Amino acid sequence: MSIQLIKNRSDIGAGTRGSDLGIDALEIAAINSGNDFFHKHDYVDVPTRNETIYHKKTNTFAKRIEHVAEQCERVALAVQASLKAGHTPIVLSGDHSSALGTISGIKAAFPDNQLGVIWIDAHSDIHSPYTSPSGNIHGMPLAAALAEDNLSCQINYPEKSTIDLWERLKNIGCPEAKIVPEHLIYYGLRDFESAEDEFITQKNIRVFTVAETREITIADCVNTTKELLKNCDLVYISFDVDSMDCNAVSHGTGTPVPNGFFPEEIKELLSQLIHALPITCLEVAEINPLLDTKGNFMAETAFQLLESATRQMEG
Repeated sequence: MSIQLIKNRSDIGAGTRGSDLGIDALEIAAINSGNDFFHKHDYVDVPTRNETIYHKKTNTFAKRIEHVAEQCERVALAVQASLKAGHTPIVLSGDHSSALGTISGIKAAFPDNQLGVIWIDAHSDIHSPYTSPSGNIHGMPLAAALAEDNLSCQINYPEKSTIDLWERLKNIGCPEAKIVPEHLIYYGLRDFESAEDEFITQKNIRVFTVAETREITIADCVNTTKELLKNCDLVYISFDVDSMDCNAVSHGTGTPVPNGFFPEEIKELLSQLIHALPITCLEVAEINPLLDTKGNFMAETAFQLLESATRQMEG
């Protein structure tokens, strides 16, 4: 299967602007390192609705949800088409809300297959409009993919139009849930709200913390992941760059969190996951060069990891 890049320059699901420039920052990193990565791989550009950030009307509990839904539908169609054409898609995204589109596209392409999701991220992204304290939808893609509202932790009371759009999000690609909780694995999770924590505990979702991967080794964590996902026909990896230690790398991401992974740990983790599991799609998200105090260092670091993972997937 050949690699196809899907470029999704959307950042309308985030609370901070600038992740739409992350793909350009990756391309600059490739050029500056003399690497022809973006020249040698086929690619698709997904149209965006980034102009909607200027719309004054916004929903408090799910900001720009109508446009995020449209964007996720576009990403889902691109991913589905890529897979149906025999490619292995690598999705390069702005903010993480579009990961729902990626997951939905995989399920649309293979509706009868069990999908496993490995979420490498500082954040759990499992809020809903009923629980989110910010209303930023890049914190909601996994709740939509699971078709879960987490009403036992409800703090918000969205209006009917928002609820209808949330239901639309949950049904992109195919009706209802795309994944089940036992097929969701977190790596690097360390910044979340009580509603998310309660949901993860209630559903017994496996979380590998940074400390645990260092204590029992990445290899052991990957072996456990392989066992947990043994019934999955397909596996999707979503890599949010804020899973890395912002003090060791850079603050070039919308929600930087200290005490994360070092780049060499992410490189090893991705390599072992790619070799151990049937990886169908990889996504890289949340590079924000406008927030990078070290030039383009976050994108440069992410590109090295992307290029290494791509070679592993091709090999």
